[in-house]
Amino acid sequence: MKPNSASQRLAHKAWRSLHADAGTARSLVNRAFERATRDGDELGAAWARLVCGFHRLYFATPQDAEQQLGAARREFARLKARPLELLAATGEARALWRQGQVQRALDQLLPLRDEGLRLLRHEQRGLLLNALAGCHSGLGGSEQAFAYMYEALRNAGPKQGFGFDAALYCNLSHELLELGDHDEAIRQAERGLQRMQGLSNGRLLSVLMVNRVICLTELGRAAECLADVEALGQAQGDPTGRELVPMHFEDLALAAVQAGALPLAKALMERAQVLLPDERLGFALAKAALFKVQGKPVQALAQLDAVLPQCDAEGDAKPGLRMRCNLALARAELLEVCGEPTAALQALRDWRSLQAERARRASQARYQAAQLQTELLQLQQRVEEQDSKRQAAERARAQLAEAHAALQRKMEEVQALQAQLHIQATQDALTGLANRRHLNETLPSVLALALRDGTPLAVALIDLDRFKQVNDTHGHPAGDQVLAAFGLLLRQHLRKSDLAFRYGGEEFCLLMPHTPAMDAQHKLKALLTDWRAMAFTLDSGAVLRLQTFSAGVTDSLSCLASPAGLLQAADARLLQAKQPRGCVVL
Repeated sequence: MKPNSASQRLAHKAWRSLHADAGTARSLVNRAFERATRDGDELGAAWARLVCGFHRLYFATPQDAEQQLGAARREFARLKARPLELLAATGEARALWRQGQVQRALDQLLPLRDEGLRLLRHEQRGLLLNALAGCHSGLGGSEQAFAYMYEALRNAGPKQGFGFDAALYCNLSHELLELGDHDEAIRQAERGLQRMQGLSNGRLLSVLMVNRVICLTELGRAAECLADVEALGQAQGDPTGRELVPMHFEDLALAAVQAGALPLAKALMERAQVLLPDERLGFALAKAALFKVQGKPVQALAQLDAVLPQCDAEGDAKPGLRMRCNLALARAELLEVCGEPTAALQALRDWRSLQAERARRASQARYQAAQLQTELLQLQQRVEEQDSKRQAAERARAQLAEAHAALQRKMEEVQALQAQLHIQATQDALTGLANRRHLNETLPSVLALALRDGTPLAVALIDLDRFKQVNDTHGHPAGDQVLAAFGLLLRQHLRKSDLAFRYGGEEFCLLMPHTPAMDAQHKLKALLTDWRAMAFTLDSGAVLRLQTFSAGVTDSLSCLASPAGLLQAADARLLQAKQPRGCVVL
């Protein structure tokens, strides 16, 4: 509903400032209340109460927010302002979720979904979708949450979201962490942090920084985020949201332990407030890590065993998949240190099972996103059909054309999303090459074509020599620079028919149709010569020279002509090449 009075305009302006400048939003809400009271504007007062409720949801307690939002919902119902009533009900459900009553919140939201998607627009529609995503996430349904979040971001971009898009980047980062896609999670967190420039929302900034800390910690790069950990640990809370708001001290403490900052880790542990299931597991993991570095593996294991039964809980009490996965891996490592190999092996099997579930959910998330797009398209089509029936006969043709155009746009968006998801699933973002999953899909068909035509298919496995030394000496950004440069060099050397893949880490795989192994060896030697000649100037000023690689080459005429046989034969020759290093063996 459009604001039609001075108090409503003030409240609407406060709404648009909630994520962009929380302090200004609170000031505008107070002015809107005063003006509505003076003018007797009931709708303006309800508008102000709605914004006040969401402000408290973000910067105070969910209990306070629930009280304000419930009052606003009842006022909007009395005033027959249905879109705003739905918005207040969405806020109430979010307050329930924040209090740990996730299933109850979802049960309240689901009956409102279709009507809300019809009546709400832009960031308000995105808010409903994001609340649904949060409920699914809280119940362990990362795939549904992922789909809702991307759709929410579509409705609340920078021009229409008034800073709400930064919160969506934050939530996407969290959900990608749950799915185990740390690189994409960091990218989403960085997008959110970039969007925060020019905004004044300390709480949101804190959560984005925490997500980045968790990503880097789980990637074994805690030292890179130590400055963020220190900044968050030193921040002072501010109920207006204008400053950093410290939180997730257990996650910060774990990062500090891994970065070797033990005094900081101990101080953060003392400030941790463990309320939710994930927080309890996170606290136990941080405490165990602290005991481990102090040479007390038995006490560390006891911390993890104490929270292990929580992994079997049901409903709202069940921790997230990521935390259960981290717990299983940490227990496996400690059990091995404590001399319990059988239990360590079982814990490692549990970890692998959880990792497989994360991979399954990540795959399912892509299909859920497309399915949700289809559902929303169908809903939009029904709305347009109902509207067309209410219109006069002379306007029916124009409305039908508009509906068709809208449907076409939606279909193009779905196709673009599917194409984007396909690229993400098959391409390595760092090197620009295809990934190992795409190799597994491509090699059988390329080999079958070679066997049918009776032509050789050369397969090469390449390993960059002393790559770990580059990472250890100059840091992971230098290693990333080397990997990206090698990917570019491969693309420049290969024919159009050749295929290059990042096989894993510093290993690469080449498929060269119509090429015997000896010819492939000559090509790789030429590639090795060019690689030796390259020099890398790092950000530190250091220069890397004389980089080499080792490679093993085979073809479909000289070994078992199966995908596994070709890769095994190339790998065996790669092992031979590694003995002297810097050579190509066939």
